Amino acid sequence: MKYILSLDQGTTSSRAIVFDRAGAIVASAQREFKQYFPQPGWVEHDANEIWATQRAVIDDALMRAKTNAREIAAIGITNQRETTVVWDRKTGQPIAPAIVWQDRRTAGRCEALKAQGKEAVIREKTGLVLDAYFSASKIAWILDNVPGAHDRADAGELAFGTIDSWLIWNLTGGRQDGVRNALHVTDRTNASRTQLYNLHNADWDDTLCLTFGVPPTLLPHLVPSSGVVGNTHLDVFGIEVPIAGIAGDQQAALFGQNCTAPGLAKNTYGTGCFMLMHSGAVPIVSKSGLLTTAAAQGGDKLPPTAYALEGSVFVGGAVVQWLRDGLRAIRNSNEVEALARLEPDSGGVVFVPAFVGLGAPYWDASARGAIFGLTRGTTQAHIARAALEAIAFQSAEVLIAMQKDSGVTLSELRVDGGATTNNLLMQFQADI
Repeated sequence: MKYILSLDQGTTSSRAIVFDRAGAIVASAQREFKQYFPQPGWVEHDANEIWATQRAVIDDALMRAKTNAREIAAIGITNQRETTVVWDRKTGQPIAPAIVWQDRRTAGRCEALKAQGKEAVIREKTGLVLDAYFSASKIAWILDNVPGAHDRADAGELAFGTIDSWLIWNLTGGRQDGVRNALHVTDRTNASRTQLYNLHNADWDDTLCLTFGVPPTLLPHLVPSSGVVGNTHLDVFGIEVPIAGIAGDQQAALFGQNCTAPGLAKNTYGTGCFMLMHSGAVPIVSKSGLLTTAAAQGGDKLPPTAYALEGSVFVGGAVVQWLRDGLRAIRNSNEVEALARLEPDSGGVVFVPAFVGLGAPYWDASARGAIFGLTRGTTQAHIARAALEAIAFQSAEVLIAMQKDSGVTLSELRVDGGATTNNLLMQFQADI
């Protein structure tokens, strides 16, 4: 067995990467898929399209590597988190569009729970703020809005999963054999993002399920981030290939950046920006609007003994997509740096890209995007530069909050994600 196959299922694209034994990339493939915005503040995906694109890039990557599944030692999966899929256990078909982590439709439900005094206990158990960002209120919305879904969930006919669960279900037989062979699992890094997982007990919490109106019968079985959880179905590759790693994308990045000791931090510049700092074996309860989450770790022991502080910026690289698709200031995202360099600064323009509210440290679901400081002399280049600066400003606010909560002054920030190829952005980030 020569290779490891890594599946990276993100918010806007699916990617597959073939690694050799030395950890070098042999080949990769990537495909974007459609984003749906049926109402203001709503963001949806077609879960079937996610599976189709992920399946396609697997074939593409293997072909480019001039290999096949027989030379794959194992598959690892990392994924966009919180995005919610509910499907029929018999048919394997989703009962509704996937509700994306960015979606704000359940903000009212979360406010109602706050009014009922539920926020403190939810925060204490989960390490998360009570917000529409997480999966629990999204599951409840699907059950409330799909006719008969509550009864079917109570009867054990439906399954919920974050995207890792959805991919594993399909890889292990969900398309071919329904409930007979398909695995319904998730790891604790993903589970800790649902708002139904108790950090202290390292397990699903019945009280939280009751609070959100989510039947426990929907929930996947918990497995370690590292270790073989099962094999792919014969119909996928013609042979069985072990699935041996699962981690939510940001915890995977923290581990991949070798931030495995307390005080080490990384920031990922993707659709959003996600800063995580390893906090050791004891979860730190934030007083500055940050989240406490399970961290990925090596070995197959349960429960996990590693935690992290996290600050989430909802709109990072997505602001560049808006410049491309909304404002039409650029044709390709990689043109934004050249456009921004046409001006020496932002010309007093300040961009707040709160398209779907504000994440850490504010957690303001009602906030919306704004551009300030426009004059007759403002150009597209000024707006582009302000957009890049906004990514850095939001990340800096999270960094300040993280240092305050942890008592650690960070001297280094390890970075990854597509926007790190933008030298203007990275230099501005370092400067501030």
